[in-house]
Amino acid sequence: MSKPLDLETQRPYALDQLTQLQSQIMQSAQSMVVQRARIEKYRQSDLAAARDTYTELEQIRRNLTEQITAAQLFLLEMEEYKLASMAGQLCRGMSGFNLMSTGYKPIYEVLSRFAAAFPTGQKTNAAVVGRLMNNIKLGYYPTDPDNISLMLRGIRFPDGVTTNLFDPCCGCGKALRQLAQGNNCYAYGVELDESRAEEAQTRLHRVGFGSFFYSRISHEAFHLLFLNPPYLSVINESGGRSRHEKRFLIESLPTLMYGGLLIYVIPYYRLTPDICRVLVDNFNDLSVWRFTDSEFKQFKQVAIFGVRKHRDTELQDTLWLEQLACSPASIPTLEKIGEGRYALPAQPLQVNTFKGERFNQKELEQQLRKSNSFAQMMRRSELDNGAKRPLLPLSISQIGLIGGSGMINGLIECDRPHIIKGRIVKVVRTESEEKFSASGNHLGSEVKETITNKMIFNVLTPNGFKALT
Repeated sequence: MSKPLDLETQRPYALDQLTQLQSQIMQSAQSMVVQRARIEKYRQSDLAAARDTYTELEQIRRNLTEQITAAQLFLLEMEEYKLASMAGQLCRGMSGFNLMSTGYKPIYEVLSRFAAAFPTGQKTNAAVVGRLMNNIKLGYYPTDPDNISLMLRGIRFPDGVTTNLFDPCCGCGKALRQLAQGNNCYAYGVELDESRAEEAQTRLHRVGFGSFFYSRISHEAFHLLFLNPPYLSVINESGGRSRHEKRFLIESLPTLMYGGLLIYVIPYYRLTPDICRVLVDNFNDLSVWRFTDSEFKQFKQVAIFGVRKHRDTELQDTLWLEQLACSPASIPTLEKIGEGRYALPAQPLQVNTFKGERFNQKELEQQLRKSNSFAQMMRRSELDNGAKRPLLPLSISQIGLIGGSGMINGLIECDRPHIIKGRIVKVVRTESEEKFSASGNHLGSEVKETITNKMIFNVLTPNGFKALT
């Protein structure tokens, strides 16, 4: 059972980012006013300094526009739709603003009111925060089965080829199992939470335990990559805070074959410029589909489909994809995806390496049960099964070694059956030698002890007991 979340230490990532952006936007607005005043000062005395200051002013405007754009997506996440709409208007207004205008005061006042309205501190909407935390369950969003069925309709599996499906954060394995079942697939997953990983083992062919980022998995070995990464960021290994949607995308991408299909499930507001750049650079035939109305209202999820390609030498436009984050109503629902629109490659692949971060004892047990290695190790050879007879009669010393080792120990079948047991005992022999000096005087005795092994065979015959030495 998961621990209840402490909202003071495990706040949604969006709140932290909005707090930082609030400060950055105010600093940028102030810098613009300062730089414009400097330009006016230098225009009469130093035109070169005025030009340099104008260049700095242009850069500040670019930074400010990027900050407002970033804030817009986090405001959408926090369900501050009016502020998000205002952010879009500010971006358009700043892009067309004449930097040599003297009307900076209204711009500064609007930006100040905009930043001051951010849902930080006492303005935080506790209901929204609680809803985010409860829905996320420590970052775990199990994908809705009905929407998985709609995704499945858009996939065409090849005839006669077993395809490999991979989910680097598979949870309890239900989503990947639903995609694979009945479609001639091998399903592979990695899961950080041990209890969910154990449950996933009952549904998937292979499950790696632990963090995907520390797992070892073959590159270009999968026909389909299903990626539904954690959405909520909490404190990471280095003590900082970060979102994992982009990191999972970048680091799981090499496991997908060229021509393979990506299904990337994220909230629509996470179509940030950096994520859009990764998608456009690495995938063809990109399409974005909104979850059905009830699911979308609760989790704001979209499914992004794309076919992996080699990276282009020239940068492609990402604006069309970025704009979807600001207009989710324009995204079609999964119900409209064409049947069999995305065909998986008809190419057999081998997954030669698949190792999770932690040792998976149960998987090893399953593999050993399926393997005949132990049977081969324990199988008796023909030499073991047959009667063993020496090629030549044994010498006395060989008989001694065999008897001393205990191998002659039991019933001997012959013309006169008998029971024999061999053993070795140690025998101590003492010898005394008298010592004399050169003049004939007696110096004493030197005692030497010699330890030898004595072989004894105890034989029980029909005529009685005998001891042979």
